[in-house]
Amino acid sequence: MLDPWRLRLLTLLESLGTVRAVAGSARLSPSNVSEQLAVLEREAGTRLFERAGRRLRLTPAGAALVRHARVILDQMDAAREELAAFDATDAGLTGAVRLGAFTSALNTFVLAAVGDLAGAHPRLRVTVWELDPAESVAALQRGECDVVVTADPGGGATPDVVHTPLATDEIMLVTAAGADHPAGGGPADLAGFADRRWSTELPGTWTYDLVTTACRRAGFEPDLAGCFASYGSLLAHVEAGLSVTLLPELAVDRRFRVAARPVRVPMRRRITAAVRRSSAGRASIVAVVEALRRASH
Repeated sequence: MLDPWRLRLLTLLESLGTVRAVAGSARLSPSNVSEQLAVLEREAGTRLFERAGRRLRLTPAGAALVRHARVILDQMDAAREELAAFDATDAGLTGAVRLGAFTSALNTFVLAAVGDLAGAHPRLRVTVWELDPAESVAALQRGECDVVVTADPGGGATPDVVHTPLATDEIMLVTAAGADHPAGGGPADLAGFADRRWSTELPGTWTYDLVTTACRRAGFEPDLAGCFASYGSLLAHVEAGLSVTLLPELAVDRRFRVAARPVRVPMRRRITAAVRRSSAGRASIVAVVEALRRASH
């Protein structure tokens, strides 16, 4: 008999990488985690781990069990949620959903969706995490979130993840308000901004990859004047005339004195709500995805 709690520790080991990190997440001692994983290995009746220096590494059997464990744990969450509904005194949903979303989606429609859910289902607990689109689907697959709002998922589509379209967001060139533009108004030719200084979010983020890739396609390497951890700092830098940048239209906060223009070769990102296929039918997750769909239109 495989113990669900130990299966959860196994999935944490796969996502976090070390026994010490699992211990911190599960609020256990490292020795306790090691002991429980050893018990799980005996329960499984096959070798799940191998030593790699001071670390535990999953064997192929261990990796296979992780895949099954995530499905099992999702089904158990769905069962608990359904059983709780039998004791409910009203028709509202129960349960807990961890929702990950990127900054501009949070600011424009995600929090509105969460507010609507709180009014309709007061016993449904939605916890919100701010995640870069580049990290969100991986966090979903590791079991760290139940629903993620992500962008441009097509290249990383996998059979275990289901995407629901929410919106399409056009990419804009953002400059200081009143700044002179090469070739006047209208859609921007990025090649005309090759001699300008640029800014992005930090390396490894979706926005950083957007700026560097688009500028290279236009025939130049962007001269970066700054890399920032938030859109607010990035837009303040642009507002001060210190740089230009590319941002999705949702991310252009009108509280900053900036101008936003579409680019001559149009770029758009597709925004979706993604869930694990194994949990896609869970009532609380269906409700969250539907609330996001309504709020994004």
